[in-house]
Amino acid sequence: MNTSTRKLTTLAMICAIAFLLAAFVRFPIVPAVGFLRYDPKDIVIVIGGFIFGPLAALIVTVVVSLLQMVTVSASGPIGAVMNIISGAAFCCTAAYIYGKMRNLKGAILGLIAAIIVTTGAMLLWNYLLTPVFLNVPRQVVVNMLIPGFLPFNLISGILNSAIVMLLYKPIRTALQAANLMPVANENAQKGKVSVGVIIASLFVIATCVLWIAVLRGWI
Repeated sequence: MNTSTRKLTTLAMICAIAFLLAAFVRFPIVPAVGFLRYDPKDIVIVIGGFIFGPLAALIVTVVVSLLQMVTVSASGPIGAVMNIISGAAFCCTAAYIYGKMRNLKGAILGLIAAIIVTTGAMLLWNYLLTPVFLNVPRQVVVNMLIPGFLPFNLISGILNSAIVMLLYKPIRTALQAANLMPVANENAQKGKVSVGVIIASLFVIATCVLWIAVLRGWI
């Protein structure tokens, strides 16, 4: 299998997995914006971006968002636009920074930057587009920005980032073993995740889950 075919095959697989996650793993996390659903597709897309770069992450984001629009989503073109903006802000930012610094520090910095960029971008775009989508006065959406959209995007981004830190190395190693990607000359090439990364990631995931439980009134 040549390099181009291998890349297309892997990206197609990433698209399929991301779409399935978006279609079947969806749930609200912040009552103030209960019409928003968290889905973990960005985890897979970021991993693809770490492997193939930000342009690949953007292409997968657009493809998956359009597939969502014509299948499982009820939010139409506005929902697709919001998904593309959110996914591109998160996945492309993380992939771009990691591409410049392909090590643990680069991954962490990229994901932190992605959380910040996505949260800021979505506050702006929800302010602009959500009044049209919900057919409500803009002030209604303004009142939802801090108690609703802000925690939704922060929790989603932090949770996705922690899971990426757990899964990236094993998935990269599995793809290399299946000859679906070349063995890159990176720092920390082996597929083992350090104990520190595992502990920190699990702590962050647990914290996000607890915050969701608190916001949902379960505890």
